Amino acid sequence: MIMMFLEFFLWGCWYATMGTYMGTIGFSDLDIGSAYTTISLGAIVSPFFVGMIADRYFSAEKVKAIIHIFGAGVLYALSTILDPSLFFWVLLLYTVMFMPTIALANAISFNQMDSPEKEFPIIRVLGTIGWIAAGLILGFGELEDSHLQFQMAAGCSVLLGVYSFFLPSSPPKNNVEKPTVSDILGLDALELFKNRNFSIFVICSILISIPLSFYFAYANIFLNEIGVENAASKMTMGQVSEILFMLIIPLLFARLGVKKMLLIGMIAWILRYFLFAYGNSDELVWMLYIGIVLHGICYDFFFVTGQIYVDNAAPKKIQASAQGMITLATYGIGMGIGSYASGIVAHHYKTGENQHLWEMIWMVPAVMAIVSAIAFFIFFKDNKATTN
Repeated sequence: MIMMFLEFFLWGCWYATMGTYMGTIGFSDLDIGSAYTTISLGAIVSPFFVGMIADRYFSAEKVKAIIHIFGAGVLYALSTILDPSLFFWVLLLYTVMFMPTIALANAISFNQMDSPEKEFPIIRVLGTIGWIAAGLILGFGELEDSHLQFQMAAGCSVLLGVYSFFLPSSPPKNNVEKPTVSDILGLDALELFKNRNFSIFVICSILISIPLSFYFAYANIFLNEIGVENAASKMTMGQVSEILFMLIIPLLFARLGVKKMLLIGMIAWILRYFLFAYGNSDELVWMLYIGIVLHGICYDFFFVTGQIYVDNAAPKKIQASAQGMITLATYGIGMGIGSYASGIVAHHYKTGENQHLWEMIWMVPAVMAIVSAIAFFIFFKDNKATTN
């Protein structure tokens, strides 16, 4: 629980507000979109890194500790950079280091559990509380447009790195004498694609992750631009709802199944973007608040349910690789395309300095989410995943 709190507090220190900070120091929408693609590039590296390190050679908690300690220095350096090109490359270095730690955190957690579908949501909810804590500090401390958000993250990274050395042991599960290239790269997780249902799940995860990234890259910029006060703190209402839905996932998972839960999550994203498109900071501000509160369904029903589904579908020896693979599909390929596209769309609908046609911007991911949900509804069959 402490590991999850610190992991997502660290991420929450800068991820949602980075775009606002970049705009303040003169970076363009294209710069902002490109910066958010670094998260995805880091996620692409993640399954290969985790498959090579955590599944085969070194204990996951020790790898995680070293990454966070080195990452702290990179975060601090990032807080001092004002050149867009250099900012991109240093941020890329950090995200390549950071993104594998999410898969490692999941793998460490699942390694301690007998019934992941019941136990994992309770552990993971502390990550949400960590994200809320970061958002409240940023909002009430008026740090949304400050470089101090990266320095706060750096301090947390050091703390998490030291703490990780004391986590329960998660030794490598697959000790082969002469690993093949496939073994080293974690490509053995590709055997899961023999299951048609799993293949459809991954494809639809990529499709829905494209519109998802519009929210993460531009929601804070949007709220600040239209005059919503203390936007970062108000965005934590989404994480509060995330806690509620996280805690009831074990009950819903047994009753609704994977398909219905993932589909509800996709529909929630569609509704959120329509609310953002037509809400405002005056008499229709309630629409914005509902859109924010929907985050519990949007995130939990998609990401957390997906992680549980992958854990059930994957054999024990490749579970870390499988978690890395779904990280690649969602945060990597899908959100990578979406982040880059969000910058292009925002740039296209920019009408002046710090002014955008937000209705048009939010309608783009809304339509994307509709297409993704329809494809998932038609092709995915809710067969019970077999645990090996």
